[in-house]
Amino acid sequence: MNSTSDWGRVEYTSVRELRGPLAVIDQVSGVGWDEFVQFTLGSGEQRHGLVLEVDRGTAVVQVLQDTAGMDPARIRTLFTGSPLRIPVGPSWLGRVCNGRGEPLDGGPPVFGAGTSAVGGNPINPVRRVPPADPVLTGVSAVDALTTLVRGQKLPVFSAAGLPHLELAAQIAAQSTAGGEPFCVVFAAMGVTHADANFVRDALEERSAAGELVLFLNTADDPVIERILTPRIALTVAEELAFTGGRHVLVVMTDMTSYAEALREVSAARGEIPARRAYPGYLYSDLASLYERCGRIEGLPGSVTVLPLLTMPAGDITHPVPDLTGYITEGQIVLSREVHAKGVYPPVDALSSLSRLMRKGAGPGRTRDDHLDVAAQLLAALARARQIRELADLVGHSALSPTDRRYLDFDEAFYHGLVDQRRDELRTLEQTLERSWQVLLTLPRSQLAMLPGDLLDAHGAAEGG
Repeated sequence: MNSTSDWGRVEYTSVRELRGPLAVIDQVSGVGWDEFVQFTLGSGEQRHGLVLEVDRGTAVVQVLQDTAGMDPARIRTLFTGSPLRIPVGPSWLGRVCNGRGEPLDGGPPVFGAGTSAVGGNPINPVRRVPPADPVLTGVSAVDALTTLVRGQKLPVFSAAGLPHLELAAQIAAQSTAGGEPFCVVFAAMGVTHADANFVRDALEERSAAGELVLFLNTADDPVIERILTPRIALTVAEELAFTGGRHVLVVMTDMTSYAEALREVSAARGEIPARRAYPGYLYSDLASLYERCGRIEGLPGSVTVLPLLTMPAGDITHPVPDLTGYITEGQIVLSREVHAKGVYPPVDALSSLSRLMRKGAGPGRTRDDHLDVAAQLLAALARARQIRELADLVGHSALSPTDRRYLDFDEAFYHGLVDQRRDELRTLEQTLERSWQVLLTLPRSQLAMLPGDLLDAHGAAEGG
């Protein structure tokens, strides 16, 4: 028998084959793309899936818990008639869950007053409000030079061996929205169990305060779950922001693991590969995640997205960072050279950029001198890099006194401003005062981008 009726819904027994994480079901009707599916195994075990494709009565379903142990002859398949929906609301706060939203903290399942589809709803461009006002991370390299703005999507580009997970956890633990209601949704994808335990420990205090939702997808979890994790995280965040009135920071790491999961599923489906064997729709798929951030006219709160990704072999032209850079509004780049100096976080300031920084920093938002100080720091750092390259060619002794001051500035910049402890929370005032101390290693004549009254107020001295 092909099917039976279940309260008006049809239950099918015609599973043709199981292929990796996919189940192929024949002789179906009335089934739609992205529909949620329930499988009942011969043992009574329940598994779930999502419809990837329907063609002439055949449905291809991705099984969220993988197909291991499933016997095609003893499976009953129920198509629910709607996309995957999850409960939403403040009951998620303080919870630790796996990538499917099932509790890992020993608590009961998460319930909510309503449910939302994990695919989300497009935001009407006319109702989008431009990002404004800062999210302060307590990390000097970010707050001073690449200020994160509420409603922005700002990725962190890293490489294997660099402390990007530590930075992600520190930002998630320390970030604030200037005293307004704030929370963090942290989605970890493809991490080791050791890294998952590190994240739980690092964010324990914020979780206990009811300001964190933590989703942990480990490397040995089903690959399909990895594709679902960021969507569930963003669905939870949207409700907390636009209904609950909170400013929500969504930290997603590692997006390269997500893209590799997408590639694996694409290969299982037999799709024609594009660049580096990733599916041709990688750009639109990443955009469907990143573009769920923002602010909406007439609704409270905001969703800010901070995706982290490792660049294979440190290659910034790799498809994942390359496409991410097209979609997002800047990037924070971590550097092996800075890491080798013993500096944490190893941010390459000249390769990093926040395109919306002027919308969230400066008069009325952070401090009146913030943008001028940031511009002068970057200009001086660029000059210092040129002089360091010149010194490698002609020798240190051939440099002028002013050139040597720039080398002193370079050291002061990394060790006096960027470098900080992994548990150190710096206020914006502390960060900007450190910025001034670093700038004042240069003579006043080299600080041409700063107004004279600011130089007088901070005691900038003349000198060669």
